[in-house]
Amino acid sequence: MSWDVIGTYAAAICLFIGAGFALVGVIGLLKFNDPMTRLHAPTKVGTVGIGAMLLGSMIYSFTIGQGSLHEALIMAFLFVTAPISANFIAKVNIHRRACDTPPLPPRDDTWATLNVPEADREHFEIEAK
Repeated sequence: MSWDVIGTYAAAICLFIGAGFALVGVIGLLKFNDPMTRLHAPTKVGTVGIGAMLLGSMIYSFTIGQGSLHEALIMAFLFVTAPISANFIAKVNIHRRACDTPPLPPRDDTWATLNVPEADREHFEIEAK
């Protein structure tokens, strides 16, 4: 088997994976009810699905001898901007009170700190020895 055939099959596999993620993202976007649950499906399509399609395009362009790295720049841009835009959309929904508010953190001295409760100090001292 030549490298052309292997490259073509690899590109086709990447395109099928990308198309599968796109299909799942569309179904998730249509099926979920509120904006916070709808947010999850398109962000996966924007990163994994489009990334796989662009990788397939890169593989095929190198297979036919006209290599292009433009797709790598597009992937880098998508991987950086998709989580940021999803975070902004989630914050807008929280501030508009369009969704359930997240639960408050527990009210104790150990939440998000390095303080260890008295009951657990003996356990940590034993493991450290």
